[in-house]
Amino acid sequence: MHPHHIPDGVLPTQRGLYYGGAWHEPQAGTYADTINPACNQVIASAPIADAADVDAAVQAAHAAFPVWAATPPAERARHLRKAAAVLRDHAIPLAQLDALNNGNPVSALANDAGFAADCLEYFAGLATEIKGETIPMGDGNLNYTIQEPLGVIARIVAYNHPLMFAAARLAAPLAAGNTVVVKAPDQAPLSILKLAELVGAIFPPGVVNFLCGGRECGDAMSRHPLVRKVTLIGGVPTGKAVMKTASDNLKPVLLELGGKNALIAYPDADLERLVDGIIGGMNFTWSGQSCGSTSRVFLHESIHDTVLDKVASLLPQRHRPGVPVNPATTMGSLVSRAQLEKVEHYVKIGLADGARLVCGGKRPADPALKDGFFYEATVFADMQPHMRLAQEEVFGPVMSVFRWKDESTLFEQVNGVDFGLTGSIWTQDLDTAHRAARRIQTGYVWINNSSQHFMGAPFGGVKQSGIGREECFAELLEFTYCKNVNLKFR
Repeated sequence: MHPHHIPDGVLPTQRGLYYGGAWHEPQAGTYADTINPACNQVIASAPIADAADVDAAVQAAHAAFPVWAATPPAERARHLRKAAAVLRDHAIPLAQLDALNNGNPVSALANDAGFAADCLEYFAGLATEIKGETIPMGDGNLNYTIQEPLGVIARIVAYNHPLMFAAARLAAPLAAGNTVVVKAPDQAPLSILKLAELVGAIFPPGVVNFLCGGRECGDAMSRHPLVRKVTLIGGVPTGKAVMKTASDNLKPVLLELGGKNALIAYPDADLERLVDGIIGGMNFTWSGQSCGSTSRVFLHESIHDTVLDKVASLLPQRHRPGVPVNPATTMGSLVSRAQLEKVEHYVKIGLADGARLVCGGKRPADPALKDGFFYEATVFADMQPHMRLAQEEVFGPVMSVFRWKDESTLFEQVNGVDFGLTGSIWTQDLDTAHRAARRIQTGYVWINNSSQHFMGAPFGGVKQSGIGREECFAELLEFTYCKNVNLKFR
């Protein structure tokens, strides 16, 4: 399948900003081309929102908030379920659109609309569970609490799963009675425009709003005094910028940031499942562009050589770069030339620091891919903790393998990074598994598993991997505040 081919009905028909229940041209008239990273060709132009556009969208969301907050929770839930049904009906064209615009394989993206729909339905079911408490104060007083919605929520989403993140992250704030302004990733905005076409009219005008833009757009959303909370899925530098800007108004944040996540293999691990977990946990399918990727693999010395050899032989077979819109492709492109150059830079750093290149380490030779931003699945061994490749997030298809012997030293190295998002532990011993899960400093741990998310299980990080939890009941409460009411009887 040719990377230029665009099936009928995939592209959004609108090229504007969606807010207040209508489409608007950007006030400055600014548009920018968005590309297909598999061939570096322009797909379409997308609008660029500036601070004036952000203000208009936030004002629309603010105006819609009182009525939406007063809408009965069961009615809000019905809107969410309608949106979920529409997403399921359009799952394939939405996956094709993201594959065209961000370079991930369409076969992997096919599940994104379904996960987003699951999220909408999950929070629809929780809409009536946002409950307060009664607190005994003795005779003469009734004291109770109410969880109130915050107001306008700004949600800035990442380019690796644009449709899924944008749609799924609508669910919790809307269920709790807030209105939402979503900012599309500037590298891949088209599926957010399509999302607006599909679900915008399901909600009352101003309840859901969608903007495209770059740094100015995100900065204006973080800064706007009527935005009551700002959330981000993205990198640490962007998270710090959002938090700094939001602090001007003492605005709370919810940040799901990067990771330099560890996979730890003990001597008794099931080796066949372990090899699958190592390859799957790195998320090579979308070129390692995932915050939860287990990019540091710690193999006990007794199994190190055997497991590394199996990974090195299987990886090029399972994940060979190919055209993202081809259903047979198992590894897509990086999202941009900048991201490709970043990966190439880190490979040079790894080599210069003395790491051993096991496989990959170059762009693919396939002439059909020469114009795109493709890079082979890459593995380094003989890693040492002081190396930059052991400390810094690449956000690309580069995995680092360490050899370990002593468990105390192991956890010093595993926890000796600024990140703490996910971790994966492989052992068949229950004591070992639970002990390791307690010692690893991350917000999310898999045991004999990797990469998988479960609706209702809290996802989020510690240290510089983020603030707050998503995909669970706690996310719902992130978009409320506790109001105490005390009534004194006569």
